[in-house]
Amino acid sequence: MLGVVLLAYAMTVLDATVVNVALPAIQSDLHFSPSGLTWVINAYLITFGAFLLVAGRLGDLIGRRRAFLYGVTSFAAASALCGLASSPGLLVGARLLQGIGGALAAATVLAIIVAEFSDPAERARAMSLYVLVAVSGGSLGLLVGGVVADALSWHWIFFINVPIAVAALALGRRLLSRDTGLGLREGVDGFGAVLVTAAMMVGVYGIVGAADHGWGSLRTLGLLALAIIMLAGFGAWEGRVKNPILPLRLLRLRSLIDASVVRGFLAIGMYTAFFFGTLYLQNILGFGPVATGFAFLPMTLTVAALSTGIVAALVRRYGPRPLLFFGLTVMVGGLLLLSSQDADASYAPMTLIALLLMGLGAGTAMMPLLTLAMDGVPRADAGIASGIVNVTMQVAAALGLAVLGTLSADHAQSLRAAGHSAADALLSGYHLALFVAAGIVVVGIGLAAVQLRPRTEPALATLEEEAIAER
Repeated sequence: MLGVVLLAYAMTVLDATVVNVALPAIQSDLHFSPSGLTWVINAYLITFGAFLLVAGRLGDLIGRRRAFLYGVTSFAAASALCGLASSPGLLVGARLLQGIGGALAAATVLAIIVAEFSDPAERARAMSLYVLVAVSGGSLGLLVGGVVADALSWHWIFFINVPIAVAALALGRRLLSRDTGLGLREGVDGFGAVLVTAAMMVGVYGIVGAADHGWGSLRTLGLLALAIIMLAGFGAWEGRVKNPILPLRLLRLRSLIDASVVRGFLAIGMYTAFFFGTLYLQNILGFGPVATGFAFLPMTLTVAALSTGIVAALVRRYGPRPLLFFGLTVMVGGLLLLSSQDADASYAPMTLIALLLMGLGAGTAMMPLLTLAMDGVPRADAGIASGIVNVTMQVAAALGLAVLGTLSADHAQSLRAAGHSAADALLSGYHLALFVAAGIVVVGIGLAAVQLRPRTEPALATLEEEAIAER
């Protein structure tokens, strides 16, 4: 069962980066404009991030198994459409649909793990493998995308999802436990679902477009203000409606909220390393797509080694907080080391060591954060809690990359105007982004020290009773 849900989850994670190395071929084949090409990536990120919260709640309402199978089916169909796309509009539209299917599948995976593994030791081991997929998926996406694009064509980057999805569907029907969910007898909070999804889409749309239009532009500020207004309206509505998408009692679970926020800071550091590390290897050191994918492999292997049970055993022995602080501190070291690499450096040893540190840090910190976030969540609300955990990571990564991408580009342009070479200006921009990302993770460490302390939570039995009363 665990293998089935992680197989599907791996598809959704890989699709966030697998397209990157094939963008030049897609642009040439479908005649994308330079600005339009970014929507091949952004279309997926926008709908994936926006739909996660609603997808998590749907899993609670209609059953996690059914929601998972619906999500995998939708993702497979949209992937086939992406591979068959013959125009920019069709590809971007299919990527939007792919993000919705991916969110529905991904939002239920963590909920299924929490529901199926009641034993703390077994749940810790299962979460270790979940972390392996979450952390290594980005680097494996670069490798898979490079190999498939070179051996076949960019179309097959999407087509390969179809047989994987078919296998996940066939095995999922046999192996996933049937659950009834809370039920739709009293109706679905349709207005709340539309409001929160629209708010997330508008917000992420404004974030990913800020790199092109500027953070101070009327467009960016207007979209972000609109998103905030809609989110405030959503909060007010959820407090009044009988069957809320987001039961406000979950906001009383401080460990869930605080751990999700800290996980967002971790995501900014991790995705910054992926993004600017890739640019450094390709634009400065001259690596090709396949070589870049292999360059990130040590990071993936480090996470894989930690996921064999090492971190789970250490959490059982020492608790999640010491492991969390160790992992975040190591990530800061990896980001600082990446930010110090120059144009004459070779991959080994320093860049290799930096990526190993990133793998060690992320692989150590992610599982304790998931444990802290999900431990006090009632089983009936596992889906929406999973959505909160995932949406925080997706939105934080989008926000962080948009801010740091703009900061890096502006710094590089200033240096070019001052007479520096293009390569030196680019490298300096990468350094600045990685250094700021290290500072953001430091803020996450401080937040974890202050907020993620042992505290008196609402009794789990009380929360369970409230969930049953809603049902």
